Amino acid sequence: MIRVLVVDDHAVVRTGLRLLLNAEQDIEVVGEAGSGREAIFETRSSKPDVVLMDVVMPGESGIDVTPQLLHEAPDTKVLVLSMQDDPSYVRQAFAAGASGYVLKEAVDVEVVAAVREVAGGGRYVNPALGARLVAAEAEERARAEADPLSEREREVLRLLALGHTNQEIAKMLYISVRTAETHRAHIMQKLNLSSRADLVRYALAQGLLSET
Repeated sequence: MIRVLVVDDHAVVRTGLRLLLNAEQDIEVVGEAGSGREAIFETRSSKPDVVLMDVVMPGESGIDVTPQLLHEAPDTKVLVLSMQDDPSYVRQAFAAGASGYVLKEAVDVEVVAAVREVAGGGRYVNPALGARLVAAEAEERARAEADPLSEREREVLRLLALGHTNQEIAKMLYISVRTAETHRAHIMQKLNLSSRADLVRYALAQGLLSET
């Protein structure tokens, strides 16, 4: 039997989910919570296999609470149930330790399937949202490959190409000389450059020396 704790700040949503999940022979709702704090207390007492966690709630969000909840109950799985269909929320949820992410607009069978999947040790993402997440990550990788430098590194590169020393750059950017040296080393490594002349050529090719 899969033991589920339902966490949502709306009582009507909790009631609907309880009815949905209790209708399954292999699933039992063992508790409810209306906030992240309550979810932690309920997890301690009811020891659920899966916490069905809302994201937007009073106080801390479901994603904020997830790491602490998992610290309290390492064997429990968190399945995020959210209205937020932005891929960034999915990344945040998984980074916090969640095992799944399903949208509130999902059909009943999808919610049930997601509960079973994460309870069995798997991971679940709404298919359409998963496709958007993959596309967003691919776009980010392409952008990073096209320009591997951070904004600060581009700034340091421009000043180096203009002939400034590490000490001068440190003063201009209000950073330590050591930090300026570290930025320079990272720039050389990322761009596979070996000399200041290489830096200047790259900066010219990127149009950095024309920036004001």
